[in-house]
This record gives sequence, C-alpha cells and structure tokens, in this order.
Amino acid sequence: MSITKFIIRRFLFLIPTLLGITMITFFISHVVPGDPARLIAGLEAKEEAVERIRQELGLDKPVHIQYLLYMTGLMRGDLGKSVINRKPVIENLLDYFPATVELALFAFTLAVLAGIPIGMYTAIHKDGWGDTIFRFISMLGIAFPIFWVGIILLLIFYFKLGWLPSSGRVDVELFASQKIKLVTNLLLVDSILAGNPAVFWDSFKHLLLPAVTLAFGPMARFTRFTRAVMLEVLAMPYIQTARAKGSKESRVIMRHALRNALIPTATLMGIAFGYMLGGSVLVEMIFGWPGIGKYAFESITFLDYPAIVGITLLSATVFLIVNLFVDFLYGILDPRIEYS
Repeated sequence: MSITKFIIRRFLFLIPTLLGITMITFFISHVVPGDPARLIAGLEAKEEAVERIRQELGLDKPVHIQYLLYMTGLMRGDLGKSVINRKPVIENLLDYFPATVELALFAFTLAVLAGIPIGMYTAIHKDGWGDTIFRFISMLGIAFPIFWVGIILLLIFYFKLGWLPSSGRVDVELFASQKIKLVTNLLLVDSILAGNPAVFWDSFKHLLLPAVTLAFGPMARFTRFTRAVMLEVLAMPYIQTARAKGSKESRVIMRHALRNALIPTATLMGIAFGYMLGGSVLVEMIFGWPGIGKYAFESITFLDYPAIVGITLLSATVFLIVNLFVDFLYGILDPRIEYS
C-alpha cells in the first residue's frame, strides 16, 4: 500500500473514533453529580433563577436530546458555548492551546535531547559508574509524582534562589510595553520574529520550570527504554559483523545501532508527546500556565459540558495524529517497513 493511501485510510478512521469519544465523554460528563446552572447562579440563588439558567443552557432537555443538538452543531463546526465565560468553546481552545503547544514542544525537546543520549551512553558503558548514576536518576524520574517535582523546583529556584518566576507565560507589564504582534501565539517564536530579546528571555525564564517539570518523567522513560533497546541491538550479529569489518565504533553506534533502536523508541516518544499536549493539567495548575490543562480543570470544576467535550475531542485528535506521524516515521527510520 502506498503512503498516500495509508494516510487517507488512517484519517478516515479518525471519524468513527472521534464520534465514539464524543458520545462516551458527553454521557459520562452528564451523569457526574452536580448542576452547572446552580454553580453559575450561586449557592444562594433562588430556584427560579437557577431554572432560567438551566433553560438557557438547554440543560432542561433529556440527555439524548442534548447530545443530538450538540452533534448537530458539531457537524457545522460549532463546539458550543462555554458555561464559564459564554464564549464559543472553539475560541477558548484557540486561546489556550498555543500555550500548551509551546510548553509541550519545549518539554519534549528537553526530554529527547537528554533522554536519548543518556540512554545511549548508559548502554555503551554498561555497568560503569555513569550507568549506575543515570539509572538511579531515571528511577527517581519515574517514581516521583509530577506535582512533587514541580513543587520542589518552585521551592528551590523561586522561593530560595529567586532565579526564575513562579507562574504565567511572560511578565504582563513587559509584554504590554513591547507591543509584540502575535503571529503564532508561541511567545518564543513571536519574540524572535519581532526581534525582541527582552520578551524572548523573559518568556524563556517563565517556560523553564514548567517545561523541566513536564519533561522529567518522559526523560527518565526515554533513558531507560533507549538503554534497554540499545543493549539488545548491540548484541545482534550484524553489529558484530560491522565491527569485524573494521567500521569505526562511532559509525557502528550511530548508523547501525541507534537507527534500529529508535524504531521502538519512536512509539514511546509519540505517546509521551501526546500526553504532554493533552495531560499537562497538574503542571499548568502548579505554575499558573494558561494552557489547555488549566482550562480543562476549570471546565471540570464548573461542569462546563461543551468545554469538556471540546477539550476531549482536541486531545484525542492530537493523540491520533501523533500516532499517525509515528507510523509514518517508522518508514523513514527503516525503509524496509511497508504500510498496510
């Protein structure tokens, strides 16, 4: 099967998958105890006011009717209006998602640039002192909860040393005074395009702590997985053959061993990146990062049904597209792989 047909088939597969996700998310969110109308009106509001809000939001209708109305709007590209701010959900997603993308890309880059080389090093120097130290650190990265890592980093670098800011994407007063035109809504990129080093450095400092927190666990997993796969590949006969032919050790490692080790590692990397984009709720809450995770927390707190479904749809779409990219990457890493 050609790569074009493979991609088309995978994109067609997205439709029933996303349809099932919307159905499951919609009905599960509606059976959770709670009343969004009461939360909006306030605990002391009269029942008449609560009922009026309930009618305005369409919550007085049966759940299956609400779902049909939601799907009718979804077919037109309408994700509904947020209960929290009464703005279209799609506008909220466009406002919050770039911040999460910037955080996830930076964290993923840190995790890959650290995890893969360390995994290679520990495999090449198996049972050495460096291998022992890095294996211990990677075990800590897997064992420590992400919120604990974030709190510890805040205590050290914000409260004790005062080197890095504690929350937000950029200093609001600085950003307002510079009047940078937002092109991509990624502050690092837009500050470079605007040629403004002050905003770039400030946004970089704001990004560093949450990115390191988000990257710590995946980096540890990349390290351990790369080490395990590299050890397996280095024991293969074709590696011994390449060495026997007199190939340089660096060529054996980079061209023969690493390239084959990256094929299974790519799957783990794809899952990790999808998690960073869709599951960074704790990190965004700890550091006050205005991304999709923080928006998801607020939506669940206020039982904002349209927002919950919209966020779930976006996260699921990201995961599916990332998985598709990983499948495509297999063919680049190993041309012998055929798509079917």
